[in-house]
Amino acid sequence: LSFLPINTLWHRAMSSAATTAPSVDKVDGFSRKSVRKARQKRAQSSSQFRSQDKPIDLVQLPLLKDYSRKVKEVDVKHLWNFSTPWIILHELFLSVCLDVSAQEQPELFLKKLQQCCTLFDFLDTLSDLKMKEYKRSTLNELVDYVTLSRGYLTEQTYPEVVKMVSCNIFRTLPPSDSNEFDPEEDEPTLEASWPHLQLVYEFFIRFLESQEFQPSVAKKYIDQKFVLQLLELFDSEDPRERDCLKTVLHRIYGKFLGLRAFIRKQINNIFLCFVYETEHFSGVAELLEILGSIINGFALPLKAEHKQFLVKVLLPLHTVRSLSLFHAQLAYCIVQFLEKEPTLTEPVIRGLLKFWPKTCSQKEVMFLGELEEILDVIEPTQFVKIQEPLFKLIARCVSSPHFQVAERALYYWNNEYIMSLIEENSSVILPIMFASLYRISKEHWNPAISALIYNVLKAFMEMNSALFDELAANYKSDRQRERKKDKEREDLWRKLEELELRRGIQNKRIFNGQAVLADRMLLHKSSFWHDSRPQVLEKLVSTFMNEYFKDNSKVLSQALITLCMFTTHF
Repeated sequence: LSFLPINTLWHRAMSSAATTAPSVDKVDGFSRKSVRKARQKRAQSSSQFRSQDKPIDLVQLPLLKDYSRKVKEVDVKHLWNFSTPWIILHELFLSVCLDVSAQEQPELFLKKLQQCCTLFDFLDTLSDLKMKEYKRSTLNELVDYVTLSRGYLTEQTYPEVVKMVSCNIFRTLPPSDSNEFDPEEDEPTLEASWPHLQLVYEFFIRFLESQEFQPSVAKKYIDQKFVLQLLELFDSEDPRERDCLKTVLHRIYGKFLGLRAFIRKQINNIFLCFVYETEHFSGVAELLEILGSIINGFALPLKAEHKQFLVKVLLPLHTVRSLSLFHAQLAYCIVQFLEKEPTLTEPVIRGLLKFWPKTCSQKEVMFLGELEEILDVIEPTQFVKIQEPLFKLIARCVSSPHFQVAERALYYWNNEYIMSLIEENSSVILPIMFASLYRISKEHWNPAISALIYNVLKAFMEMNSALFDELAANYKSDRQRERKKDKEREDLWRKLEELELRRGIQNKRIFNGQAVLADRMLLHKSSFWHDSRPQVLEKLVSTFMNEYFKDNSKVLSQALITLCMFTTHF
């Protein structure tokens, strides 16, 4: 089979692709958000790509495996069809190449690893198309080789594998605009070089999962620095990359015993920085998933550092605004701890009550869901310790005007295990809940909530009818006393308003009388100046007393004060 027609078609396809005008996307000048998205996508892989002055040219190496059998399955007419895409032609060209001998495969494997250290600019969709496709096919070949081959892992292989993986995945992530980007609503910025990155991650995962993998040899190269760089990549906005990183870190944690404490410590630091400093880290959910499996493997009794991690790190994660992005994973970790150590139930529930949201109903619903998961695994002895503060909170949630909060709290009575705990402690719980339930059953605006409350009251009445009747009678008498107090309070306020009105009228008369007296004294100042002061006072008092002050002693005292001030002025 001649290679000349294939090469001719290859160059013809490449030349036609090179002469094709690039498509230019129109950018809406009035949409600031679309411009911001474009900027983020341009910056996403700029930190990884090293600019080249000339096109990258990789020497095509022989294949590691035998693809000669595929030639018989290839429809030869595709080789002479000018409409066949150039990518398919490239695959056909590779398929007719024979593999090398078994002795040459280890050396060829290392050469291919070195070739895959070359990076390409995926933001320029038309540059180095041939070499990009060649690297992609080489990475696919390496994945198959690591998966199916035996005896390829020598001591010289480990540093080359780690070097190739490090060159491709480790990079400085571009900063995200946290003021505008909303991870719950906006689409994440995807990594432009993902066609290569995906294969690199898959290769590394297969490498770690290989039966021939020796952690004792690999620990020289997969060290703390490598793990630290790996953890920094969890801040990538691309969820596909974070999912691959989660698998890689989990494999490293399982195989390298000496790195386990370091990994837990660094995750601890990431969470503390996230809670108390930045409140921005994209990979919190993935790290919590890893922690869930790690916690599940903790030996009993739990170490003090693990308990401190629960109380000081995991519980404060409930305070961040983006809790909805990772709450399911966080609740799973909390429940895993409580299944391991039931005595931690009391500090955990008290911590949740401490961080309970006051103004965000969405978070309150999430907290109620997590609390139900905890109550599903709680022991009766631990339930008794926290039932009073817990059901005071639940009573407040049932009384919430937000119907989703009230509904989520009332669903507790649909849980059989929680109902059994409530029934055992009904003498304590029923007095706490009765007043809120009885009042809301008559006042809540949502009829569905009222129906749920009636069912809860019916369940309480069946549990302890005598206590229920006693509480109902006490509630009615309390309501009558409250109405009486309300009426007395209204009467008192009405009397105070009337008294204030009378005082206002009286003060107005005093003020008017003082003003008139002062004016008269100033008018008579010249005529009384040569008289003695006692005579002045006597004339003033006798002139205006009967007219303005009459028999009111309080008004008279105010008038005398005015006269004294006037005489002092003289």
